[in-house]
Amino acid sequence: MLNPRLVPLLLFSPCFFSVLFVSSIRLPSLGEKKPTVGSVFGASKVKFDPTRVIQLSWNPRAFLYKNFLSEKECDHLKTLAKDKLEKSMVADNVSGKSIQSEVRTSSGMFLKKAQDEVVADVENRIATWTFFPIENGESIQILHYQHGEKYEPHFDFFHDKANQLHGGHRVATVLMYLSNVEKGGETVFPYADGKLSQPKDDSWSECAHKGYAVKPRKGDALLFFSLHLNATTDGNSLHGSCPVIEGEKWSATKWIHVADFEKPIHQEVDNGECTDENENCAAWSKVGECEKNPSYMVGYEGVKGKCRKSCNVCSS
Repeated sequence: MLNPRLVPLLLFSPCFFSVLFVSSIRLPSLGEKKPTVGSVFGASKVKFDPTRVIQLSWNPRAFLYKNFLSEKECDHLKTLAKDKLEKSMVADNVSGKSIQSEVRTSSGMFLKKAQDEVVADVENRIATWTFFPIENGESIQILHYQHGEKYEPHFDFFHDKANQLHGGHRVATVLMYLSNVEKGGETVFPYADGKLSQPKDDSWSECAHKGYAVKPRKGDALLFFSLHLNATTDGNSLHGSCPVIEGEKWSATKWIHVADFEKPIHQEVDNGECTDENENCAAWSKVGECEKNPSYMVGYEGVKGKCRKSCNVCSS
């Protein structure tokens, strides 16, 4: 059986994408506990509906889910955040610490995981859609953009090693729009392949004309990937939030990592032992998983992979 941790990267190749559309069942990760109240196996009040998903781009991989959230869910998430908003921060590329920057001028706050029934249900639905375990995600961040506020184009993967110690790189982002915006506030991908072919009229902001853009529509959710299928960083995933021109913008962001975000990844010293940590390693190696999923199979940046023996990368 294919390792569930490898499923997300495989499914989003063109030949596997149809599998995602016909399934709302998520495979548990290795060592996952039995489902409890609020787990991804619980019933969702808003059902997963694959017919609402639209492929936007393959470079970067981006998909739009129409009406992912109900109007009541959008309003509830905004209500949870309104009295707790603070100036948004960015991660410093050198130290990894959160700092203030004019690059990002919104305000925001983080909800607690499974903070209430609505939040838990949204997190379950994200896991069902993306095939990533809930534990791989950060807490949902609620963001508020007022007139003129923006987030300059940036990457969601990390440039520093400090942040990668918690769950590894951010592999995917789910951006949920909690309000309509009269003008501006689009999510723009400056390097996307489809930026030249996307039709735009005067209803789009000047910023949105600089790349492939997505208008914020209340209830819609945008899923895009920051890593390629081979787990290397995707330079085409550069994206930004255009300045709000008329109205205000509310959104909710779920960043998803390649591993459990709550468990720090320890830098390991290779002691020369050549072992596999999963009984399926040999079978996975034979079908090319060492090359397709090197982060899990081989390892990266001092972190040992789970199938080094079968991938023939152990120290001699």
